[in-house]
Amino acid sequence: MRRRDDFREEVRRLAASCAGLTMRQAARQLTQLFDDALKGSGLSLAQIGLMALIATSEDDRMAALAARAGLDPSTLSRNLRALERDGLIEIATVEKDLRRRAVWLTEEGSRRLQAALPAWQAAQARVAAILPADLLHRIAAASAALAEPEG
Repeated sequence: MRRRDDFREEVRRLAASCAGLTMRQAARQLTQLFDDALKGSGLSLAQIGLMALIATSEDDRMAALAARAGLDPSTLSRNLRALERDGLIEIATVEKDLRRRAVWLTEEGSRRLQAALPAWQAAQARVAAILPADLLHRIAAASAALAEPEG
């Protein structure tokens, strides 16, 4: 049987070198930095991200938005409810295809997103001073590779 100190040291080493734990911690810290910067806008980084995807998408279907956001449709729906409740987006069933739901920014949503841009850009600049662009590109590429099915 292992000694308790050996076990603790093994777990400590594993945790210190775990890519999953390291990335989760970094993501939490980045999210907190952005959320703090965006506090005055009344929007979170997650909300800004969804609104930006909606604003820039050529395909207004919920399924397409879920795919672009990397979320399953039910998680996306939960995340969009607050934006809809606050009048920042509209979700509607398309008359020609009752199974299809479309989403778009309202005028208020566009105004709030535009008003949040300076704070978002300032947070981006702070992060850019810490994380070089090439590192962010490599992380994005690695993230895309991790999302691909094994085969």
